[in-house]
Amino acid sequence: MHSPLILITETPDNFNAVFELNKIAFGQANEAMLVDALRRNSNVFIPELSIVALYKDAIVGHILFTKVWITDHQGNKYQSLSLAPMAVLPAYQNQGIGGQLINKGLSVAAALGHKSVIVLGHEHYYPKFGFKPANIWHIKAPFDVPSKNFMAIELVTNGLAQINGTVFYPPEFDAV
Repeated sequence: MHSPLILITETPDNFNAVFELNKIAFGQANEAMLVDALRRNSNVFIPELSIVALYKDAIVGHILFTKVWITDHQGNKYQSLSLAPMAVLPAYQNQGIGGQLINKGLSVAAALGHKSVIVLGHEHYYPKFGFKPANIWHIKAPFDVPSKNFMAIELVTNGLAQINGTVFYPPEFDAV
């Protein structure tokens, strides 16, 4: 890449390109439809946390963070964010675009006052950005998944202190 990569907040003009990007990157439309559905849910969608990567005026990557809740055994709810999905066009993968999207998203999320992020992902990739197994904080997934793949990061010191329980995703995730 000789031209600079530009990371900006997604706009409605980008929606179709982001849909196609997710469809191509994942080899199916499920994640693309998830992004569309999450955008329509004003209770979880945060426009500033839908970020696109532009290279030569084309969208080559996208990342989305939406609200999730961690509910403890007493029914107390604590807000966090979910990083999902993240996509980079196959021709642009393994060039650091995903990492730039993650770092930008974590930075914006922290600037907006969010305290933590949850991700279900590759156990060797996400720790590079500071993610650790969520079970360190006694936080678990609402579905069966290896603990090494269900991770969290504190965006502020002690952002997950005194928080434990099960993560509850918006219903839009049920369709994926």
